[in-house]
Amino acid sequence: MIEIHKVPSPCFVMEEELLRKNLLLIKSVKERAGVNIILAFKAFAMWKSFPIIREYVPYSTASSVFEAQLAYEEMGSLAHTFSPAYTPDNFPLFMRYSSHITFNSLSQYERFYPETLKHRKKVSCGIRINPEYSVVETDLYNPATPGSRLGVPASHFGDELPEGVEGLHFHTLCESSSYDLEKTLEQVEKKFGHFLPKIKWLNMGGGHLMTREDYNVEHLINLLLSFKAKYPNLEITMEPGSAFAWQTGILVSTVVDIVDNSGIKTAILDVSFACHMPDCLEMPYKPYIRGAYHEPVEGLPTYRMGGSSCLSGDFVGEWSFDEPLLVGDRIIFEDMIHYTIVKTTMFNGISHPAIALWNKYNQLEIYREFDYEDYKNRMS
Repeated sequence: MIEIHKVPSPCFVMEEELLRKNLLLIKSVKERAGVNIILAFKAFAMWKSFPIIREYVPYSTASSVFEAQLAYEEMGSLAHTFSPAYTPDNFPLFMRYSSHITFNSLSQYERFYPETLKHRKKVSCGIRINPEYSVVETDLYNPATPGSRLGVPASHFGDELPEGVEGLHFHTLCESSSYDLEKTLEQVEKKFGHFLPKIKWLNMGGGHLMTREDYNVEHLINLLLSFKAKYPNLEITMEPGSAFAWQTGILVSTVVDIVDNSGIKTAILDVSFACHMPDCLEMPYKPYIRGAYHEPVEGLPTYRMGGSSCLSGDFVGEWSFDEPLLVGDRIIFEDMIHYTIVKTTMFNGISHPAIALWNKYNQLEIYREFDYEDYKNRMS
């Protein structure tokens, strides 16, 4: 358990033992189902922790040149890459750092596939498909909405795949269950099943939240084994992000002021939702706070949490506490490692929280602290 008094504020802190617990489960699924499970950097890219991750999972997926280079340099392996669009300038770099490249459109494939044939090493090429089905209810995270820019619908293909296509890729899940995957696979088979015996690999994308407590891991394994038995030619890859860092750490913050307006009390913090927890405003969702009641309790001290930026909407609320909050009190946001650190900004010049690991020896390792030069150097 993290000793909060040893942690500076503000600070993201990941707990090594919790990370290893997730990694053990992921590795078990990988081995029992006989599939590849790789890390998606778009959800988790705390590269100083990669030596731990490589003990369990050696590969990763990238969606940009920077992520692909990070895979090569810090994971020590070539990336499985997908990008919504490649350019003549960046495609040579993608080839340098990738073992697999997935194209988002047939036109992109036709434009860049010939370049892979000239490359010094083999790059396996695939196309992202759009099953036009997803259980994700928030449109911001749903790649299967009508008019989506992501993936090729079945109606855009002919009877055969373009020459050179070795794999297909779909990604329609977001923190979803194995039963959601099962329904998605039904749609994939219905619309693209005639291609499956003719390719080498199928990438099932991310969103498989197998480390969530209520996730049915046995159902997932049986589903994958059944699918592999039907298509023994396929190498199956899954690329979750949240599952790796799910409930592995916290964001420590401090109350710096209490504002009372029209009977609404707001605890102003030394962190910002807009800068440091943007999913709370985008999704939106309300994070859990350690020691607080997640919903207001009549008769108890109740507060919004307010960020430190000048954005009027930089707040989320409300939580109740057993005792009134005071300036200097610590506010600990739970489960703040996945899809949080990767999205942070320095909008408004707000200081970025430190990044740290609470290691297996019960010691705090500060991975990174940020200062004025970090902000200044991003601006020009």
